[in-house]
Amino acid sequence: MGKNQHVVPHGNGWAVRGENNTRVTSAHPTQSEAERAARTIAINQRSEVVIHRPNGEIRDKNSYGNDPYPPKG
Repeated sequence: MGKNQHVVPHGNGWAVRGENNTRVTSAHPTQSEAERAARTIAINQRSEVVIHRPNGEIRDKNSYGNDPYPPKG
């Protein structure tokens, strides 16, 4: 499983940053564009996307690998 990808505020826009990385993977003008880029990486790496709010709090998480807590149904 690869690194989780974080969608974080970056300057006047948003960025994708691999977990524990200091440098961003890619920068985007909108959060939705950054989410799409992070999703593509997470699917390829079978990892998770962690979406942050402008204040840095975690807003949402989406898993694209082996989910340890799959939905019941």
